[in-house]
Amino acid sequence: MVSTYVTLKRSGSNLSGLCPFHNEKTPSFTLFADDHFYCFGCGAGGDVITFVMRAENLEYGEAIEYLAKRAGLDLPKSDYQLEQGVRRERLADMNRDAARFFHARLMSDNSALEYLTNRGLEPAIIRHFGLGYSPNEFGALLGYMRGLGYTIEELTAGFLCGISRKNGKPYDYFRGRIMFPIIDTQGTVIAFGGRVIDGSMPKYLNSSDTPIFKKSRNLFALNFAKQSCAERLILCEGYMDVIALHAAGFTNAVATLGTAITSEHARIMARCTKSVIISYDSDEAGQRAADKAFRLLGEVGLEARVLRMNGAKDPDEYIKKYGSDKFRELLDGSVSRFEFRYAAVTRELDFDSYEDKIRAAKELCDFVASVPSAIEREVYIRQISERLSLPLEGLKKEADAIYRKSRRNAQSEEKRRIQLSAAGYGDRVNPDYAKNVAGAGAEEAILGMLMLSPELAESDAELCADDFATEFNRRVFEHLTTPESDINEQFAPEEIGRITRMKVRREMLTDNGEDVFRDCVERLRASKVVSGDDAASIEDIIRSKQTARDSKA
Repeated sequence: MVSTYVTLKRSGSNLSGLCPFHNEKTPSFTLFADDHFYCFGCGAGGDVITFVMRAENLEYGEAIEYLAKRAGLDLPKSDYQLEQGVRRERLADMNRDAARFFHARLMSDNSALEYLTNRGLEPAIIRHFGLGYSPNEFGALLGYMRGLGYTIEELTAGFLCGISRKNGKPYDYFRGRIMFPIIDTQGTVIAFGGRVIDGSMPKYLNSSDTPIFKKSRNLFALNFAKQSCAERLILCEGYMDVIALHAAGFTNAVATLGTAITSEHARIMARCTKSVIISYDSDEAGQRAADKAFRLLGEVGLEARVLRMNGAKDPDEYIKKYGSDKFRELLDGSVSRFEFRYAAVTRELDFDSYEDKIRAAKELCDFVASVPSAIEREVYIRQISERLSLPLEGLKKEADAIYRKSRRNAQSEEKRRIQLSAAGYGDRVNPDYAKNVAGAGAEEAILGMLMLSPELAESDAELCADDFATEFNRRVFEHLTTPESDINEQFAPEEIGRITRMKVRREMLTDNGEDVFRDCVERLRASKVVSGDDAASIEDIIRSKQTARDSKA
């Protein structure tokens, strides 16, 4: 299951790989022999259910259903699943019915259909993408969907209708727009994008996030592109670019959904392909967006290149002007991030002006300093030296100085973050940690040992829930000592990651026996009675308790 999201390699008795939940270049994700996972970089952890909850953005019951479907099993509906799961299924059914309504209205509306045919879209590609049209009326979809039994609450939850601030009445959210169904890789219609055909604003309108849709975690047409993007994927800015590329035979094209590329998008692409060609508009905004895409794609280890289009604003226009063969040549001639940056910096450069060349060199050295690979930095500096006719050593010193400064700043920031984290500041999982660092640390050691050896709960330390100083760790203890308590039902994925960390940290130590457990319990109890600067130290209290216990023996 995990291997469908992460490329895993053997590491002793465990498996390791790049974490799918944060950007990294050195593997910190570990899948243990007992099928639990933990990321030493971002702290994500848990079992296969937790993994699915995080990877697919699902609630507990939904993750159970997802896994059951993958295994070809039918599950009886629990009360939780009836309450939580049907709502997602209901939204999916509602979107499917809305998509059918929009498509039927498109096929019966000459002006909307003419708009698409004038854009060069054949009936086959219109059907392939399930394109539709939302009538320019306030209640066309609303009346149809109410007739199918959907409630106003369901329609507003799915962003198919809104509620007027003036009179409190519902109205169609999409009106007078070409409709683009957004379909996930399982074939479910999860949202919509709408484009005007009359020049009004806003040009595009997109569904907001819902229980079955997150803009930052979905890509338009990935349901089609996943079949042909293993080697190379084309990243576009908009729906029409993607559709035009698919119609021209480039079925490995996708686009983000009314939002800039995010790190989540980059990680999704990293699971599907080896390289990405950025095919954004050639205007200034498109070029800025391409620079951000380069950075995010590089962070997840993807090779990224960018198209250089002349004579057209976007891929749709380029293909119409020059044809598919020319666009394929354009793809093959796409350039690296360095070439892209060099072209942008030197576009207005006067090569006869030393001032211009020095300014350009400084900008390019800033870019080179951001490249992690020393070999790449060396190659780029030589290129800058040759092209700008500037001394190699001077450029190298400049780039190295910027690189060292950025490294120092990053290390200082990381050290500060670790110090604050160790002190419990900014702890969103256990906000009580900072109030009693010593006690919370002892609690985590105790809980880690209990996960490794549940029988320690019956030791003569006589530990109980009231001994715990922090509310979160008290909840964890109650879970561990409650028979048949499901961790994924009781805790959020972020909390499960913290719980998994407690276990992993104890596993890395050689002594987790009863004596260590008893000492940690004493340390916890001592931490609760320490208050003020004049109080005895925790160590003194533990020592006195140990002496008293030894004398009784």
